[in-house]
Amino acid sequence: MRILIAEDSVLLRAGLERLLADAGHEIAASVASAEDLLRAVDADRPDLAIVDVRMPPTFTDEGIRAAVLLRSSADPLPVLVLSQYVEERYAAELIAGDSAGLGYLLKDRVADIEEFLVAVETVGTGGTALDPEVVAQIVIRSQRSRELDALTAREREALQLMAEGRSNNAIAARMHVTEGAVEKLISSIFAKLGLPSAESGNRRVLAVLKYLGART
Repeated sequence: MRILIAEDSVLLRAGLERLLADAGHEIAASVASAEDLLRAVDADRPDLAIVDVRMPPTFTDEGIRAAVLLRSSADPLPVLVLSQYVEERYAAELIAGDSAGLGYLLKDRVADIEEFLVAVETVGTGGTALDPEVVAQIVIRSQRSRELDALTAREREALQLMAEGRSNNAIAARMHVTEGAVEKLISSIFAKLGLPSAESGNRRVLAVLKYLGART
């Protein structure tokens, strides 16, 4: 199998090259940035791309955004994403599409050589290899989103203003309603988000955390 490696860490990239070559694969290209990854694919399409999530210049999500581009083309390239953490937003976007030829593993899995090589073969031949932790994180994110879906437009507006740190009085002024109306909206938000009265001292904080968690 011809494999392209996109990993900014020189040591890890070299290790992957040696590991894959020893397993009988050909290294089509080995690059250190998302831009170079996309250029290499255009120049000489490999059978599989192994892509790190965090790459130059910002070391945030360049790699996984490039993976999304490769997967969203008319002829999706098999991609195996490697990450030290779960980038929920883009991971969910990747998995929501065609999962054939898609893998997302946490880098700890690379330490298990046999498991990693099986994942490479699986993804390269059109299968799916997803780390259980990745699946769990996406499920949690989906559950948070469904909770917010139960809120009305006015309740969502009030919750957004709460997340901005506004008091009930400030929310009322912004929404052009009475403070009593805001209190009713907030009580309804607490109920729909499943925040019991026993948590009364923390419900406002918990509601905001749920809102922010579903947006990330």
